[in-house]
Amino acid sequence: MKKFRPQPGFVVKAYRFALDPNAAQERALHSHCGAARAAYNWAVAWIEASWWQRKAESTYGIPQEQLTEWRPWSLPSLRKAFNAAKHADARFADWWQDNSKEAYNTGLANAAAAFDNYAKSKQGTRRGRKMGAPRFKQKRKARLSCRFTTGTIRVDADGRHVTLPRLGTIRTHEPTGKLLARVQAGRARILSATVRHERGRWFASFQVEVRRDLVRVARPEAAVGVDLGVKTLAVMADSTGEIRTVANPGHYDQALKQLRRASRTVSRRQGPHRGTGRKPSKRWEKANTARNKVHHRVTNLRADALHKLTIALAAQYGTVVVEDLNVAGMLRNRRLARKIADAGFGEIRRQLTYKTSQRHGTRTITADRWYPSSKTFSGCGAVKAKLPLHVRTYHCDACGLVIDRDENAARNLADLASAGTTGTGVAGDRDTAQVSKPRGADHKTRATRRSRKATAGRAGGATLPHQRTCTGYGCR
Repeated sequence: MKKFRPQPGFVVKAYRFALDPNAAQERALHSHCGAARAAYNWAVAWIEASWWQRKAESTYGIPQEQLTEWRPWSLPSLRKAFNAAKHADARFADWWQDNSKEAYNTGLANAAAAFDNYAKSKQGTRRGRKMGAPRFKQKRKARLSCRFTTGTIRVDADGRHVTLPRLGTIRTHEPTGKLLARVQAGRARILSATVRHERGRWFASFQVEVRRDLVRVARPEAAVGVDLGVKTLAVMADSTGEIRTVANPGHYDQALKQLRRASRTVSRRQGPHRGTGRKPSKRWEKANTARNKVHHRVTNLRADALHKLTIALAAQYGTVVVEDLNVAGMLRNRRLARKIADAGFGEIRRQLTYKTSQRHGTRTITADRWYPSSKTFSGCGAVKAKLPLHVRTYHCDACGLVIDRDENAARNLADLASAGTTGTGVAGDRDTAQVSKPRGADHKTRATRRSRKATAGRAGGATLPHQRTCTGYGCR
């Protein structure tokens, strides 16, 4: 299936609104999301049935060419097979007509994407970590979500209601005027809508093709380097020499006392037990809901703070330089994992990337992951071989100057805006001074040791079709 590409001068954006459904509409929302989960589980079982059948036949000595044919997992194939089975299958025959066809199409599309990702990962053509075979979604743990691509999808003219297929008109918790004005002016076109239950309430997200209206930044010629940290969330040094800092709000740390109290209450209630099949008590569900509200509040506060930071940066500077941090590796540090996760380093970079390009037409430069921004002195270009994390002040061995570690890193990142066109951006590559680089000074200090034991990921499941064309390790 071809990927959608917006027309020239347009970009694809998402507008999300909180919903206030009544009791009947909330039941319909749950039914649609449950239908998507049921269709997904049906597709997984239908495809894996042929895998296990082939595996059993191979143990009987049946030749390869006479084994049961592979069942395709493309979306059109799954949709055709599901439409033929839903009338006679006892799991769907009595209630499949109660929901929109888009609910079942959501589950089938997710299953097709899951099997496609698994096959590409198995064959070594997919980037990232190894993907396992798709598994069934549990009713209690599955995320409630359903996507609508056809039918009546609109924001109503009153600015306080949205209309979705089979669900009807639902009141929104907040006004939809921002999207409504663009649609009425002909500058936006709604492509699809997704309803999802998260953080204790329902949301509707509209995927919209919007005309790209660029907003001029305050200082288009200026560049800023952003060094992210734990104690100080961001240290920003621009090309004019100005230094600004943003303290880490630490929303999760502030809520720890309240979370401990709420978790203690949950632990004293009778919760669910998978081994015995015990269901949770009403008091446990009430206490768990109270604890989740604390988590939801922390999440909302963090998202609000990160958006305000990235909006301020994107709207002021023409060039923003950030680091390519290995956040997944940093989270393995058990002493700093909670602080790093609460800061949201990866989210800051993601927001800066799309806000600079889509809203202002500016650029975001990502420094190389091993660029030694902290070990290089921003004044003379001298580079240290090692600089432990606990050393927070940079003492230059060449000129003897002393500077804050984070401020020095931010200045080096700001210099990369010009080095990206006039130099290589590697530590010590300066036009003003030539200094020696000790061994290992052109890379960051590795936080963890490399494992001496070579390991390879293993994806479970039966052998996939066309697997014999793969020559990489583990393709058997």
